[in-house]
Amino acid sequence: MQFDDVILGRRSIRGYKPDPVPRALIEEIIGLAMRSPSSMNTQPWNFYVITGEPLDRIRAGNTERMVAGIAQSREFRTGQPFAGQHRDRQVGVAKQLFSAMGIARDDKDGRQDWVLRGFRQFDAPVCVIVTYDRVLDGSDDTPFDCGAVTTALVNAAWSRGLGAVINSQGIMQSPVVREHAGIADDQVIMKSIALGWPDDSFPANAVVSQRKSVAEATVFVGFDG
Repeated sequence: MQFDDVILGRRSIRGYKPDPVPRALIEEIIGLAMRSPSSMNTQPWNFYVITGEPLDRIRAGNTERMVAGIAQSREFRTGQPFAGQHRDRQVGVAKQLFSAMGIARDDKDGRQDWVLRGFRQFDAPVCVIVTYDRVLDGSDDTPFDCGAVTTALVNAAWSRGLGAVINSQGIMQSPVVREHAGIADDQVIMKSIALGWPDDSFPANAVVSQRKSVAEATVFVGFDG
């Protein structure tokens, strides 16, 4: 697959086939992703790749605690709720997804089921948890570098026919994640990636989120014209 095909074709996948993903293929994808640049070559990232029964235990524990009203315990800072144009974009993609899934505005059960899917890592056969070295906590460069490697990972997966969606819903309850993934104390849990073979019959998988234009996002300085 050509680079442009990957970048232009990739989309977030929220419905997966149950088929397992070979470990060798995941290792290949992570190896490609780790060619990403990092500040002073610090390479702050690590990956915990979970499947099978341990992943099922994370899904169950994360969902049960969230439904029970236990406060989320994400370890990477969450920031303030989105507002203005950023909130508008968040709402916009949600409308696209709900429309594709046939979930009406007043369909409380349908919306709740969608939320629960997120807590279950969208029932993907594999979850990749991205962590960074705790000794670097507070560094501005570290989350930037981890974002770069995560983007590279989902693009590498797409180039190999796999789908992915970067998410935080599946790691809301960090004690559950730490216990069943065996995450070392010297690591901070940053993000998770649901990974697997796309289910082409799942309506939301056809959604392509809108992007603002180059003209909206870019300021050119010192160019003629």
